[in-house]
Amino acid sequence: MFLTHPGNMSFWEGKRVLVTGGSGFLGSVLVRKLREKGLNDVFVPRRAQYDLVQWEHVVRAYNDARADIVIHLAGNVGGIGANRANPGRFFYDNLMMGVQMMEYGRRQGISKFVALGTICSYPKHTPVPFKEENLWEGYPEETNAPYGLAKKMLLVQAQAYREQYGFNGIFLLPVNLYGPRDNFDLETSHAIPAIVRKCVDAVESNASEIVLWGTGKATREFLHVDDAAEGILLATEKYDSSNPVNIGAGMETSIADLAVLIARLTNFKGRIVWDSTKPDGQPRRSLDTTRAAESFGFRARIQFEAGLKETIDWYRANRRSKPA
Repeated sequence: MFLTHPGNMSFWEGKRVLVTGGSGFLGSVLVRKLREKGLNDVFVPRRAQYDLVQWEHVVRAYNDARADIVIHLAGNVGGIGANRANPGRFFYDNLMMGVQMMEYGRRQGISKFVALGTICSYPKHTPVPFKEENLWEGYPEETNAPYGLAKKMLLVQAQAYREQYGFNGIFLLPVNLYGPRDNFDLETSHAIPAIVRKCVDAVESNASEIVLWGTGKATREFLHVDDAAEGILLATEKYDSSNPVNIGAGMETSIADLAVLIARLTNFKGRIVWDSTKPDGQPRRSLDTTRAAESFGFRARIQFEAGLKETIDWYRANRRSKPA
């Protein structure tokens, strides 16, 4: 069992919370943790009923939720392939969802708006570890720039609204997430679920090799979804500044080393082939997490290898009973 941060229980007493994306990978964990705190008034607008790209649906979501606090996690997102295939849709949908959710929240006089950004907002060649003040020092990596820039506009909006209206909006920058119930669809998944699926499936089929995108030289930082949810809740409780905040684990690993580790944990003993005709994405990613630790006491707690084992076990147990 993983430890959790105790948080501030009195902060949540009597609150009504609207969580966009609350049925997704991260959102479902966050909503579970809110309910464990005793919150009965957690409203999750489902996409089938509330298309938050549409203004009238945003209005209806707010009217139905009657929320004090909004935690905006919703987004159209995927791995490098999905970003390359959908740059226009990812830009428009993510921009419109965020801008409209924050604007109507301002009009409604909510007490706090928590906007989730993305590490994809950082410039392509940001010095490692990424510090929040580096956000505006260059253009993002090209394959996910439209998505990253759309999300970064939430920071601009929150800061402008705080200055003009006194609106309490905060902006969090999580690193790459992983964990049980991740997206294992090879067309849209990120690195960890894609490699886990390929290794597990190769073991079952006795395949002699797997093929992975890129060169393996790019580096990434990964944060367990449970830790990410804890960080968001702590920031919601304790952070009220216009400055953006990184939410991460403070580690860095190459995709090649990640693949070797997952191969070992899945008992895949075949060859790992790198398809260098496919892009690596951003060359390096790792966050400076000092601000989160100092501002609201967040530090990641789940050890990486243990989290990977949990993720692999979940995929093995669920891949046939649930669509990947």
